[in-house]
Amino acid sequence: MYAKGLGGVNVPALRSHNAALVLDLLRTAGETGISRLELAERTGLTPQAVSKITARLRTEGLAGEAGHRASTGGKPRTVLRLVPSAGYAVGVHLDRDELTTLLTDLAGTVVALRRRPADLGEGAGPVLDAVTEEVRALLAEGAVGGAGPIGAGESTGPGAGPVLGADRDSAPDSAPDSAADSAPGSAPGPHSGLRSGPVLGVGLAMPGPLDHRAGMPGRVTGFPSWEGYPVRDDLARRLGLPVVLDKDTNAAALGLALRPEAPGSFAYVHLGTGLGAGLVLGGAPLRGDRTGAGELGHQTVQLDGPPCDCGGRGCLEVLCLAAVARGELPEAARILGAGAANLVRLLDIDQVLLGGRVVLGAPDVFADGAREVLAGLGLPTPVAVATAPQAVAVGAAWLALAPIFGQ
Repeated sequence: MYAKGLGGVNVPALRSHNAALVLDLLRTAGETGISRLELAERTGLTPQAVSKITARLRTEGLAGEAGHRASTGGKPRTVLRLVPSAGYAVGVHLDRDELTTLLTDLAGTVVALRRRPADLGEGAGPVLDAVTEEVRALLAEGAVGGAGPIGAGESTGPGAGPVLGADRDSAPDSAPDSAADSAPGSAPGPHSGLRSGPVLGVGLAMPGPLDHRAGMPGRVTGFPSWEGYPVRDDLARRLGLPVVLDKDTNAAALGLALRPEAPGSFAYVHLGTGLGAGLVLGGAPLRGDRTGAGELGHQTVQLDGPPCDCGGRGCLEVLCLAAVARGELPEAARILGAGAANLVRLLDIDQVLLGGRVVLGAPDVFADGAREVLAGLGLPTPVAVATAPQAVAVGAAWLALAPIFGQ
């Protein structure tokens, strides 16, 4: 409900929430766009409220006209779309041995990409020096506009996401279509090549465990020196941008969940330098209060198995990576499938998505192996491969973008 002056209602927050709803529908509509009438029907807002919100979004350059559609009566409906070049985000995937940085627009399209070797064993200071260097080089290559949040919003701290500046009361409550249609902000199309929007923030994804609220890692498996280091705040200070820190698997799951065709619940199972899972339930990532959800790799599946760097024995990760090291990929796929089956039985999810550099090196082997294990247990859950090689880095960029769209 969109209302003003109701007792007990935080009106600025409500306006911002409604603007985010509209903006997210513009995002999922893609280049074909969506009309104001459809926005009103799908959000439950009044046509007047939608006109007010879209007028502000156009003024701020976040929305533009995508053409007209025939209507059942009166003038043709104006169709609006998101303007991807209105803002950008940096996604950083800090793996145990590699650093990937990329720049995306508001639609999540990658417009610049950099990769280089890394070594978490060097410690937080030297590694964050490298991250800082790469992000600065990336922004120079991307030639984007000045850093800062869109519109009049301000970040509230190093870890805060961007604040949408579309909740001001500058437009009339019942702005007619004609007034909204003449509003500024008809920015260039998504493929114009003009990158003038601000950089909204940086999303950093790295191996866990970590505390995403405090912005610091725990005892990263194999690299205990990172425990308790203020990664988020240190990087925000270095870059002068808001930074969000999360696990690599959570970031990838977020990016995959924001696809228009994404299922409501799924597990993203990542096999690279480690093994973990990002869980999505009800369309939203499940992190847990301590960011401990999805530690699939450290399920004990063999009580007397080999020791793991986490301190346990017979963990799924150590068994799977050992099979990979021996070149026994079908065996690694079977082990991975056993872990996926545990997730399906526990959470009753709609889909299993496999990813990570090891999986992408032999996608058919891992997909077929996991399907065979699930089928043998009578579990019909479909298995697919998330083929994007930068799924974690793109998901990291969505850590910074998602709050704009109310996600």
